[in-house]
Amino acid sequence: MNETLKRTISGAVYIALLLTSILFSTESFIILFGVFLIITIYEFCNLVSLNKVFSILFGTLLYSVIILVSHYNKQTTLFLTNLYNSKLNLSTNIQQLDLILLAVTIVISIKCILFLFYDNVQKVSISSKYLYLLGYITLPFVFIIKISFGANDYNPKIIIGLFVLIWTNDTFAYLVGKSIGKHKLFERISPKKTIEGFIGGVVFAAFAGFLISKLYIQPNPDFSSKSILIWTIIALIASIFGTIGDLIESKFKRIAGVKDSGAIMPGHGGILDRLDSVIFVAPVIFLFYQILYYVS
Repeated sequence: MNETLKRTISGAVYIALLLTSILFSTESFIILFGVFLIITIYEFCNLVSLNKVFSILFGTLLYSVIILVSHYNKQTTLFLTNLYNSKLNLSTNIQQLDLILLAVTIVISIKCILFLFYDNVQKVSISSKYLYLLGYITLPFVFIIKISFGANDYNPKIIIGLFVLIWTNDTFAYLVGKSIGKHKLFERISPKKTIEGFIGGVVFAAFAGFLISKLYIQPNPDFSSKSILIWTIIALIASIFGTIGDLIESKFKRIAGVKDSGAIMPGHGGILDRLDSVIFVAPVIFLFYQILYYVS
């Protein structure tokens, strides 16, 4: 089987699995991304030489507890009450919890961005590795789940729209960069990325955001102009921070001396290679939602 066919088949399987889990139910979406989290942690541990067993247990436990407390509070309380035959109170101020988690994630994300400019750093300290495990890997998966709930209930259109924006940005950044790219964006980390490609990705993603709002989200007429603005801003966030997320993963791979984070997807690399953009974008999108909520 040639490389192009292998890449096409594995990519199609990935997209089909992703869309099926998102559209089938909330639980299938949460479970799939829980599995993705485990694989991503495994791949990240390989990149930075971190203890896999502890890291996977830590990440999956944190992910599970936050999701259960945030979105299945009543069911979890009832289950534990029946299990231990005692009254338990798991009521939590979800907004306060979200803000704390967001603050932690944003601080570590800033550390990740600064990490890009540490040219002389070829080793990552143990404390930094665990910080990255927390705020660069685990908590972003929590925010992927949280942004899919939007203002009220689970809305698959939100997360599908976000993935479409990231795929659009990646595709057109590559095509424009390959066609007319001359000026390197961040050559020492990713030699193939160009400024022209980056701008092309942003422009086409913004257009995709417009189309998603008009044709896919289809808001009511009174909210139409606001919806277009919101999805255009989301497209800009996805393009800019998605590119940064890709560069950060490239920095980890460069230090580790590997091309891909894993080999689970033939022709594409690992799950971290596929999700490096969305996991860096998700907390910023969630922050944008919070700003919208408080302003409106």
